[in-house]
Amino acid sequence: MPKLTVALLFGGRSSEHTISCATAGGVLGAIDRDKYHVIPIGITRDGAFTLQADDAEAFRLNPDAMPSVHDNGTRVHWPESATTSEMTYTDAAGQRHSLGQVDVVFPILHGPFGEDGTVQGLLELVNLPYVGNGVLASALGMDKHYTKTALQAAGVTVAPWVTVNPRQWSEDNDLWRSRAQALGLPLFVKPARAGSSVGVSKVSSFDDLDAALETAFAQDSKALIESAIIGREVECGVLSGRDGAATRVSVAGEIIMTTREFYDFEAKYIDPDAALLVCPTELAAGELAEMQRVAARAFDAIGGSGLARVDFFFTGTEFVVNELNTMPGFTPISMYPKCWQASGLGYTELIDELIQLGLETVR
Repeated sequence: MPKLTVALLFGGRSSEHTISCATAGGVLGAIDRDKYHVIPIGITRDGAFTLQADDAEAFRLNPDAMPSVHDNGTRVHWPESATTSEMTYTDAAGQRHSLGQVDVVFPILHGPFGEDGTVQGLLELVNLPYVGNGVLASALGMDKHYTKTALQAAGVTVAPWVTVNPRQWSEDNDLWRSRAQALGLPLFVKPARAGSSVGVSKVSSFDDLDAALETAFAQDSKALIESAIIGREVECGVLSGRDGAATRVSVAGEIIMTTREFYDFEAKYIDPDAALLVCPTELAAGELAEMQRVAARAFDAIGGSGLARVDFFFTGTEFVVNELNTMPGFTPISMYPKCWQASGLGYTELIDELIQLGLETVR
């Protein structure tokens, strides 16, 4: 049986560039080479599509030297029309070469300009199958305000919040400050469209609200102010069903903080002692079933396809959705693959399953 050609798309213009590269390292090292030929396409921080070496070690997660896509002078070109799947590239000397026919694209991009529906729209324009969520679900999942709005409409419990932009905060400060104060303390302030906890602050005094918003606005043009929910931080992985079957949900994992106040970027990727990632974690059978039910409803509420990770606060009586990630962290040590491994689906098998779902999804 001939190998399928997978274009692995990573890097990108967002603040999560390095995390996407680390994910690429994990996938390059684990994908089944007997089934797939891989074309690694790295997007530089300036947005150039480059042909990169098929070298997992070059993109290994290293807290002391986070991986990045370096501009090597190559340029990858998408198909010239929707009637062909041939991709080409120009080398550093300006000579053009064929990359052959591409069967499926695996966009492992995090954050804006990749996880937000923009790249998904590009792939649909050139008629290439791809892994993961479509344009609408990706856009909804990237924007925390609209994710919450869609989930709330579907009967999924979310933390109370308000969304504000710099002009509103400046011109109607008393109004927005009073709305924030009505949420009580502590609060979390987040960029509406960023991931990996970049730009997130915990606010324990209203005197700190301006500084927290300034941090969030440095990442996005609008920010969420939301009530902190007291409870266990638990999450699970979601996969689309095959051939129209029901959405699948993994067992539960849990984040247990040890040295930091909340699960910020440093805790996720830099400080190995900041948190414990436990999977599977202990939940009663009925609690796990309820968590899985809510996760599937949240995924279906945004029109999800392929994969997602759903993050909750479990208060002991209720599962409150914190966020829904349409392209979750996917390194071998990330919670999403760990939850599926604990559910009986290994890392290499999970990659294969996602590719097969991408090939069969009708957009």
